[in-house]
Amino acid sequence: MAVNDKTSRQVKIYKVRNGDVKLHVSVSGEGMPVLLLHGFPENHQSWRHQVAPLVEAGYSSWTPDLRGYGLSDIPSGKKAYSLANLVSDVAAIAKCTGCPRLHVVGHDWGGVIAWQVAAEHPDIVASLTIMNAPHLQIYKEKLWRSRQWLRSAYIAFFLLPFLPERWLSKNGFANLRRIFLHSPVRKGSFSEEDAEGYVQALSRPGSLTAALNYYRANLAFPIKPSKPVTVTVPALIVWGEQDAALDLSLLDGIDRFCSQSEIRRIADAGHWVQNEAPEEVSSALLDFLNRQEKTLPAI
Repeated sequence: MAVNDKTSRQVKIYKVRNGDVKLHVSVSGEGMPVLLLHGFPENHQSWRHQVAPLVEAGYSSWTPDLRGYGLSDIPSGKKAYSLANLVSDVAAIAKCTGCPRLHVVGHDWGGVIAWQVAAEHPDIVASLTIMNAPHLQIYKEKLWRSRQWLRSAYIAFFLLPFLPERWLSKNGFANLRRIFLHSPVRKGSFSEEDAEGYVQALSRPGSLTAALNYYRANLAFPIKPSKPVTVTVPALIVWGEQDAALDLSLLDGIDRFCSQSEIRRIADAGHWVQNEAPEEVSSALLDFLNRQEKTLPAI
């Protein structure tokens, strides 16, 4: 169930319960819900540039802090962050919207979750939008057949116990700040205030380990084959082409697993595409959503 415990300036804050885990969800607007799932190492503020355009276009934006992040609960143990539990969280939020269908948008780990949600729950997903997040089957196929193995070296480090937490948090989280301030292709995409907000959120006891547990619970080397995830709903893939972590070859073969897909490439943006190119991303997202709305059956 959900409890509306705060309303300020047309932003509603919900606590959505999924079993023993409570998820912090920020909601703006009153229209068709658009659920926006952030990635590592952010929180719901990842979508700060997209909320206003969505609301102005007549949608409601639902931006959760994924479990372990922001103001959501931090369950202990690696297994708590399995993809099955993350998908279950999204299903709980979807039920809370009170709408039988919603649009799902995801970036980075939020995109990985979104792929799975659309595959497992096509009845509640009106459309899917992915931003710089690979389809896991293509990722597994391409890992050792392209430059992706080199770009994924950081994952092997993140899978280690203790050391990643120490490295990211040393010297007052200097390395975590560096991710936001220096890794975007478009410099200045994150302000020092933005970076500080993310650092403060991840400095909560257990939060940094929870964020790393997304990798530890769902990825392992060598990566083993799994049942392919097939998506039948309409999908838009937005991709910053200068992503240092994800090779462009990961876009090849998307139609094998998503028959209704279209790709929007942004040449001069990198991994943090919705923050690096906010106007382009918002425009592409709204164009896609508006076209899908015209084809949806009446409720």
